[in-house]
Amino acid sequence: MIDLGHLENLSPWLLLLAPVVITIAYTVFGLSGFGSTVISVPILAHFLPVSYLVPLMALLDMTSATIMGTQGREQVARGELRRILPFMFIGFVVGATVLVGVPDRYLRAALGVFAVGIGIYSILNPVVARKFSTWWCVPVGVVGGAVATVFGAGGPIYASYLHGRLDDKTVIRSTMSALIAISAFTRAIVYAVSGLILHLSILAGVVVLAPFVWVGLKLGHAIHLSLTQQQMRRAIGTLLVFTGGSLLVRAFF
Repeated sequence: MIDLGHLENLSPWLLLLAPVVITIAYTVFGLSGFGSTVISVPILAHFLPVSYLVPLMALLDMTSATIMGTQGREQVARGELRRILPFMFIGFVVGATVLVGVPDRYLRAALGVFAVGIGIYSILNPVVARKFSTWWCVPVGVVGGAVATVFGAGGPIYASYLHGRLDDKTVIRSTMSALIAISAFTRAIVYAVSGLILHLSILAGVVVLAPFVWVGLKLGHAIHLSLTQQQMRRAIGTLLVFTGGSLLVRAFF
C-alpha cells in the first residue's frame, strides 16, 4: 500500500498522467456504463501497485455508477437485474473461492478473446436481428461476478448480454450502471473487511481524482446523447475490442 509520507517517491509523470487517464476512463463509463477499470488500471499499474488501484477503482466505480443509476433509475430494466443479480452473487463466491488458484494471465486472456469477438460482431452487426435467450443470464451472471471479483472487469460480459437483450441505448446504460454499482459496492465491502480499502492513501486518491471522474462522466453523457442506437452499438463494439485487446496484451506481454 502507498505510504503518504513517501509521495516524493512517486513519478512526477503520474501527476500529469493520472488525471488524463481517469478523465478518459470515466468518459467511457459515462458513455457506456462500464470500462473505467479495464482502461485505467493497465496504464496506471506502471506507476502504482495493483493492490492500491483495484480498491481505489472500486470506490470510484461505486460512486459513479450510483450517481448514473440514480439519475436514470426510471430507465433501469429491473427484469434483467432480477435475472442477473442472483447468479452474479454466486459468481462472487466462485471468484473468491475457485478462480483465485487460476493463473491471472489465463483469466485475462479468456476474457480478452471473448470481448474482442463480441466487439467485432457488434461492429459488423449494429442491428440486433435476434434477441438472446433469458437463460443466458445464468452464465453471464456467474462468469461476470467471478471475473469482477478477481480483477474488477465484469463489464464487458454484462454489456454483451444486455446489448443482445435490450433495444434502447439509455436503458442499457442505466442497467449497466446499476449492475456495476452493486458489483462495486459488494467488492468494496469485501475489500473493507480484508483491510485493503481502509487506508488514508486510498481515500485521498478518491478525493483527488473525483473532479476528473465528474468531468469524464459529463463528457461521456454528452457523447451518449449524440449517438443513434446503431452508432452506440458500434461504439460499444469498438470499446469491447479495445478492452479485450488490452487484456490480451497484459496477459501475454
